[in-house]
Amino acid sequence: MRLSVINFFKKSVNGHIFRGKHRLVKRVTPRSTASLIREYEQTEANMKLLLYPYLTREQSSGHAKELGKKDQIVARWREEQLKMKPHVTIAERLAHLEVKNVWD
Repeated sequence: MRLSVINFFKKSVNGHIFRGKHRLVKRVTPRSTASLIREYEQTEANMKLLLYPYLTREQSSGHAKELGKKDQIVARWREEQLKMKPHVTIAERLAHLEVKNVWD
């Protein structure tokens, strides 16, 4: 299967330009190859940095306690609960309809 290499200044290809038999295929240049190699080397360096954690497990679990994040989340949740209307049950709604049974 031969893919046609089309110049950008000529007429565009039929249909979707990046799919199919007559798709647009960019030429591989030394500059694009060097750019791709540079990107892969940068990604590899980032992966090596991420291979080992920056903090130990003790440090990682302790910093959230030190900042009081859990307490902030709970306080924010309680504030949101106070803004909402209280829960009302059906029994509370129909309490005015209750009649005392005299025969009991």
